[in-house]
Amino acid sequence: MRESPGAPVPPHDLDAERALLGSLMLRAEALHDVIDAVTVRDFYAEKHQHIFEAMLSLFHKSEPVDLLTTTAALRATKRLEKIGGASYLSSLVNAAPAAANIVHYAQIVHSTAVLRRLIAAGEEVAQLGLEGGSDLETILDRAEKAIYEVSNTSGMRKFLSIKELAFDAIERIEKLHKREGGLRGIPTGFPELDALLSGLQPSDLVILAARPSMGKTAFALDIARNAAVRYGVPVGIFSLEMSAQQLVDRLLAAEAKVDAWKLRTGKLTSDAEFQQMQEALDRLSAAPIFIDDQPATTIISMRSVARRLKREKGLGLIVVDYLQLMSPTATRASDSLVQQVTEISRSLKALARELDVPVLALSQLSRAIEQRRGRPRLSDLRDSGSIEQDADVVMFIHNESKMREDGERNNLTEILVEKHRNGPIGSVTLFFDDRRATFLPVEKSDFGAFAAAPMAQAEDFSEEF
Repeated sequence: MRESPGAPVPPHDLDAERALLGSLMLRAEALHDVIDAVTVRDFYAEKHQHIFEAMLSLFHKSEPVDLLTTTAALRATKRLEKIGGASYLSSLVNAAPAAANIVHYAQIVHSTAVLRRLIAAGEEVAQLGLEGGSDLETILDRAEKAIYEVSNTSGMRKFLSIKELAFDAIERIEKLHKREGGLRGIPTGFPELDALLSGLQPSDLVILAARPSMGKTAFALDIARNAAVRYGVPVGIFSLEMSAQQLVDRLLAAEAKVDAWKLRTGKLTSDAEFQQMQEALDRLSAAPIFIDDQPATTIISMRSVARRLKREKGLGLIVVDYLQLMSPTATRASDSLVQQVTEISRSLKALARELDVPVLALSQLSRAIEQRRGRPRLSDLRDSGSIEQDADVVMFIHNESKMREDGERNNLTEILVEKHRNGPIGSVTLFFDDRRATFLPVEKSDFGAFAAAPMAQAEDFSEEF
């Protein structure tokens, strides 16, 4: 931004800019220390922008950066005279203070640039308020976005070269190779599923869908609980169907491994169960889990909360229960349910990318699935807007025994990964402990005891999940 006649001069520090540029021409290797701390547009003086841009061009070509090469680079782009000629560059070098303070100079340059951008964002927010027109929620979202972008400008690049990305990929692969069992994403806590997905990946939209009473909420809460309690990942849960207290009851029953009905009715029967519950409560209380239970929330209000969690708590995973209960931002009378769900799913994908976190969104299946038996398919999502297209991963929960007409049922449940944009598809078998509202790897479950349990009791609990 530049001041208009009579307007206050925006924050800047030309001395720090000159000190930084002069020091870099004396000690070019220091560019490694400041390249992510300051950008071309952080410089207030246009001529300083041109000089730093020339230095970066040399740096990225692995050429030396000094007075002579910088002068030549500016001459080649016909900018040497614009910056005051070779004599101005010489004056920067001659007046350069201690090179050891280069990082400090860069921080000053960046800080004043952030203040200028904050002022510009404030002016944009004021203009939004003066213009009006849009609904209040939309104006607030745009205002928050303007401020949020200011706080996330450090080291940002709009475009990245394939060379930079390739080197980053090699480093990441080497680290994963050295780390036994390493995952690229957020662990779900289920080893076989993590092996298939390599965890939930940043910026991915992950859809979890199933028929009613298959355990969608229980499975999503298991993933959230495992990520937060076992691995310390900050998790934001947006519950549009259940209250925060109901979610806590479920989390507590699963973590304590006690009967969910006993916990809800206060009918714990042994000291051991009370001890388990207290220990589980201690673990959950220390876990970075944050719950928003506003019903019919919009993507705008969800984005606002998620941005704040990302900024203040380092948000690593978002869970949405469930997608079809969200309200679109601008519903028109002519919009069909499919159009509304399309807007929501695309907005959730955009949120995952903006915050660079996985979004695990629960979804209903289309009614067509009730007209047939068998495993769910991707086509069962097609009546639900563009969910299938927007999702990076689509998982279904399926219990084949519940499809039988003979009434014989068990709690062995398949997690079907039917879409995996960047990896293989497959299935994982888990045991659904519906009494404790949790899924377990089959080898860790007491399958024999539960298979032998009267199914009438299991039915009562499964209907709640």
